[in-house]
Amino acid sequence: MSRMTLYSSSRRAAGSAPAWVREQGAGHARGPAFETPEPAVLPAPSRSAPNANWLQRNRTLAVLIGLALIGALTLYARLAPAPPTLTQEAIDAAVLRTLQTVPLPSAATKAHEAIRRSVVKVRGYGKDKAKDGEAESEQNVGTGVVILDTGKILTNLHVVLGAERIGVVFADGTESEASIIGVRQEHDLAVLQAKNLPDDLQAATMTTTGGLAPGDLVVAVGFPFGIGPSVSAGVVSGLRREYLSPQGQRILTNLIQFDAAVNPGNSGGPLVNAKGEVVGIVTGVLNPTAGRFFVGIGFAVPIENAASALGMPPF
Repeated sequence: MSRMTLYSSSRRAAGSAPAWVREQGAGHARGPAFETPEPAVLPAPSRSAPNANWLQRNRTLAVLIGLALIGALTLYARLAPAPPTLTQEAIDAAVLRTLQTVPLPSAATKAHEAIRRSVVKVRGYGKDKAKDGEAESEQNVGTGVVILDTGKILTNLHVVLGAERIGVVFADGTESEASIIGVRQEHDLAVLQAKNLPDDLQAATMTTTGGLAPGDLVVAVGFPFGIGPSVSAGVVSGLRREYLSPQGQRILTNLIQFDAAVNPGNSGGPLVNAKGEVVGIVTGVLNPTAGRFFVGIGFAVPIENAASALGMPPF
């Protein structure tokens, strides 16, 4: 007779692993081994994939859109208005409008601006005979021009001749005593050396008279009758003139004749060209009357002669 299979009446704890699994964990492999599978890694979806797929599906449409854009740009380039052509007439008209609305400074103004900081007032002092010869008074007034920034000044000899003391006033108002360091009687010239100098003293620019011609613009700057600095403009009237100086009673030769208004007090001042370059030193006026006023003829010593008074080489 067959025997019945007997089962235990006790229940296995919920969640407990079979004995063979526990034994396998203890190092006794009695059953088949199981491995936990790794999770599968899926490739990330490509963002360009939809665009690529769209281009593949609509390649003909994309080509047509590109051709349409090229055609539109070409049509715009042909229909756009061409830039205006710049002609000489248009340039002349623009320049004329500018000159009418913004006046430029005159040539005389620019010449004066170039020379003004180099012009000085020269005073000759002596004893006042009317006051028992004790008091000092101003005996003569003239003009000078700074030709070296060390304080060397050119003027006329007759401006300082016989003065017991010489004073100069610079363009910025600085006053200084000065002494005579050189003379050229044949040209009525004297060279002064000032003792006190302004910080920004500017020497004048000199140029040759070789290119000077009748009709050229000239400007005279000085202190006529002690008033100034005063500016007058004119032209060169002639070259290589002679003049009898009433002060020195001697004939001056090779002079520049000009018609810019000058009067006593302008003597020793600069005569400049349109660039403000010194071409001569004003030395006298011709007047057929006894009065010492201007009648239209002035004379200046060429700057070449003035430079030689300093021992400077000719231009």
